[in-house]
Amino acid sequence: MNAHSQADPVTVEIIRNALGAVVDESFVALMKSAFSQNIKERRDHSTALVDTRGRLVVQAKESLPIHLGSMMGLMKILLEKVPLADMREGDLFVANDPFEAGGTHLPDLNVAMPVFEDGRVVGFVCNIAHHADFGGMVPGSMGGGMNEIYQEGLRVPLVRLFSAGRLNQDIYDIILINTRVPEERRGDLNAQIAAARLGARRFQEVIELYGGSMLEAAFDEIIHRTELRMRHAIAQLPDGVYSFSDVMDDDGCGNRDLPIAVQVTISGDRIAIAFDGTAPQTAGNINCTASATLSAISYTLKALLDPEVANNQGVLDVCEWTAPEGTLVNAVFPASVANRAHTAQRIIDAMLGALAPALPDKALGASNGANTTAVFTGIDPRTGRRYIYFETLGGGAGARSTHDGKDGVQVHITNTSNLPIEAIEMDYPLRVVEYGLVPDSGGAGRFRGGLALRRTIEPIGHVCTFSGSGERFSSVPWGIFGGTEGARGRFLRIDADGSPVELPSKPGGVTFGPGQRVTIETPGAGGYGLPAERDPAAIERDLSSGKYSSDFVARHYG
Repeated sequence: MNAHSQADPVTVEIIRNALGAVVDESFVALMKSAFSQNIKERRDHSTALVDTRGRLVVQAKESLPIHLGSMMGLMKILLEKVPLADMREGDLFVANDPFEAGGTHLPDLNVAMPVFEDGRVVGFVCNIAHHADFGGMVPGSMGGGMNEIYQEGLRVPLVRLFSAGRLNQDIYDIILINTRVPEERRGDLNAQIAAARLGARRFQEVIELYGGSMLEAAFDEIIHRTELRMRHAIAQLPDGVYSFSDVMDDDGCGNRDLPIAVQVTISGDRIAIAFDGTAPQTAGNINCTASATLSAISYTLKALLDPEVANNQGVLDVCEWTAPEGTLVNAVFPASVANRAHTAQRIIDAMLGALAPALPDKALGASNGANTTAVFTGIDPRTGRRYIYFETLGGGAGARSTHDGKDGVQVHITNTSNLPIEAIEMDYPLRVVEYGLVPDSGGAGRFRGGLALRRTIEPIGHVCTFSGSGERFSSVPWGIFGGTEGARGRFLRIDADGSPVELPSKPGGVTFGPGQRVTIETPGAGGYGLPAERDPAAIERDLSSGKYSSDFVARHYG
């Protein structure tokens, strides 16, 4: 009897949903118990369940696609370094290093906890959370100007934070002392620990109900079904080689217009992705490790081919890809990687551009193509303590064959929420002067691109430092099948007399005080189809809503 026949389809589906409930509850527990706004409001975290072969079995519904590669990278290193027989009840492993522990950047701390049946490991509960600061040369650990991993923060190799339920206090203290807001980090780290323990208890209940052997057979079947569906979807595409090239604006260290080239080869139910012609890894912190690139590829294939398929190892198993070592998409030590999400977004844009001729009904114009990062830090005059407000802001989503692009949303590899004005002004000595959509920022077309966001912030009663990282600030979010491009993003400092000063796309630290403001404008998105084909009633809605000016409409629609 093979593994796939040991569990009937109904039981497999019940088990899959039970395991999904485990990781979903763990996700909510982490969110509800975290200290930082970045996790409790923006939900910059993920949870998953992995088997003893290191295969992703289920991931929480609200998890971030970019975290998938980090979790799998950690599990690969864990299973290589620690035999299952050496693991004990209550062990909890942590790591973040992109080169020694499979991570993608240092603020994302990975946690993995083995779960047992009669002394034998059946699987692991995993979570990952983005910490708003993890040390390094720039508050928030994400600003421009960093040019090697040593500058980006504390590197944590694979270590046991708990051994048989006993805290390794030395490691815990080392992590906290290297961060700028240790109490917030303590709260977020404790939330990760609590979420892992809750997930382990719930997973244990499923093990007791079905038994480890049945679950292991179900793991195989869950993953196998996903791969079959993905292979079937690939087989529907025309065979051929599809190519596309896009560029990164800059790396924050003076290097500009860095190409990302992709070639997608389809043959039957096989798909292969190559990145020949992509720029070498660069000095600035936009490099991607292999784990981050795998996340981008697997997301794109799932989104295009079968969006409803379960997100697990079966998706990863169809991702056959190659990239020369030492390139932007396969960086090697000691590359700087803090803003790797920008490059992951561009990988997705390039793959979408390549596959558009094969999937015109599912293709879309380029979305905002960025993970626009803003970090504000200073000493809170109310408490005398340092604060760090970290956020990534959404922008326009690309137009599709049947709908306009969404306005002001996170796209593709990220899945975080916005941070409400009330939460910002309650926790930080900052005032949100403006928060809204940027008119005319979505490209024209039969269906228009989504609009960008604008947020303007000023400090209250103190001097503040702003650092950030943006993309699509010089390159544009392109349109598709005749659709026009979306607007670029930008950072501005508004001085007391109202005069604007445009900042670099990746400022390492800009000081401003009361009476001055910083404005963040994210990129828009590209349109789909010829503008002449747009429904006149839709054009009228564009005008009456205030999202588009009469000048824009006259220029693009006549």
